[in-house]
Amino acid sequence: MKVLIVDDELLLIKGLKNSFEQDSYEVDLALEGNEALRKVSLNDYDIILLDLILPDLDGLEVCQKIREISNVPLLILTANNEDMNKILSLEYGADDYVTKPFNILELKARIKAILRRTKGINQKPNEQTVIVDDFVINALGRKVSLQGQEINLTAKEFDLLLLLATNPGKVYSREELLEIIWGYEYFGDLRTVDVHVRRLREKIENKNKSYEYILTKWGVGYYFRNTH
Repeated sequence: MKVLIVDDELLLIKGLKNSFEQDSYEVDLALEGNEALRKVSLNDYDIILLDLILPDLDGLEVCQKIREISNVPLLILTANNEDMNKILSLEYGADDYVTKPFNILELKARIKAILRRTKGINQKPNEQTVIVDDFVINALGRKVSLQGQEINLTAKEFDLLLLLATNPGKVYSREELLEIIWGYEYFGDLRTVDVHVRRLREKIENKNKSYEYILTKWGVGYYFRNTH
């Protein structure tokens, strides 16, 4: 696995680099946002750890620019414990976040959970391809297209869409989605689910019509349109 760590705290990144290399990760480092963007454009990473506070660019801006060129899983490192920063990180395309100071074991657990999902491990055979009208989800290739046009989704957006689409008509509460998609080790709140559903709808739904695919059961949760 190849990880890019974007942070200007030298002691922190040195410690993370040593710890990840002990787990056989290939580690690349960037001390500034522009350096990170250049490396992302030139290399393929399995996951990126991105600090929100960088000397040249705002971390959220870097996150947004990375999302314009790559769907690589992105985990935010933030020293600010305010909810708004966490929500904004998700709005800008991050898959998860941890607040400094963090426990290295928790960080690794978050990373492994993200990689486990993005690599399609334990995918059921009947979930390899989902086709609804002109909407196609390729589970093994982790690709989504609508009317022949590929749609760029983050890792969490894809996981959320795949879960709902492979269980059409089944209503999931926000608590269930938080547990299934983010896992028991995630310490976020229910707004995380709402943020991802809204961003997913913005990408796959017809903006001139009511929602066609991801529907809301008011007071209960979300579900994918029953195709039967």
